[in-house]
Amino acid sequence: MRVGLAPAALLIIVLGAVTATAAEHPSLAKARALYNALDFDGAIAAAELARVDPSSVDAAALVAARARLERHRLRNGDAADLTAARDALTKIRITALSPRDQLDLLVGLGQALYMGDSFGAAAELFDVAWRRATSLSALSDRERSMLLDWWANAVDREAQAVVAPRRTVLLEPVIARMEDELRDDPGNATANYWLAVAARGAGDTDRAWNAVIAAWVRAPLQPSTATTLRSNIDRFATTVLIPERARTRPVREQQAALAELQAEWELVKQQWP
Repeated sequence: MRVGLAPAALLIIVLGAVTATAAEHPSLAKARALYNALDFDGAIAAAELARVDPSSVDAAALVAARARLERHRLRNGDAADLTAARDALTKIRITALSPRDQLDLLVGLGQALYMGDSFGAAAELFDVAWRRATSLSALSDRERSMLLDWWANAVDREAQAVVAPRRTVLLEPVIARMEDELRDDPGNATANYWLAVAARGAGDTDRAWNAVIAAWVRAPLQPSTATTLRSNIDRFATTVLIPERARTRPVREQQAALAELQAEWELVKQQWP
């Protein structure tokens, strides 16, 4: 069931604005900037300095916790980082945070659950964060797309562990949300990719096939993500979807069906370079 080709590749979601406000400790602004620059060691050190300011304690703990999560995910896989991040997140007072930091807390809680393999619970947190971000217009288009990718990945991972009828129930909201996103932005890489993957996961390989073709054609509508989207869609089509569709044919016809589908896909790519 696992596909694992998400276009955003579970990239980092940046922390709030890095410009210090009048009430923000300079080390906290520095910690945010270092986190967004992927210097997680530096972000943790700066956040610790910011905690001397009582008004910055919770925001600084949030930066340090999310830096530990990213360090665990991207660098060392050290369980101690995940444990420390989880412990810190549970102690943060959401009422002491700015609206944007409250959103980052929800994302951090979801990431901690995801990295602990609690995918269904993570999806619930990401869903709340995504809805909150949408209502507050708190994220850039890129960040919003990345949060959408975290949510879809979490739902997909949860769906892998259940039987087909339940899997379809889980993935139907993913399909619906990606359809909504594509109505607003037809070139959205995350939505194009996950519409195809979720349709296939829900058992509708015909819809998935149409979705990969449409995604290939729509990709250039967003030039900044077109290459990545086409690479991911091509890999999904050739390594997952085409072999799976071929296996639905009688055994004696499967090899011919595989060649036929591969040729059809290559023709799509030639006609829509």
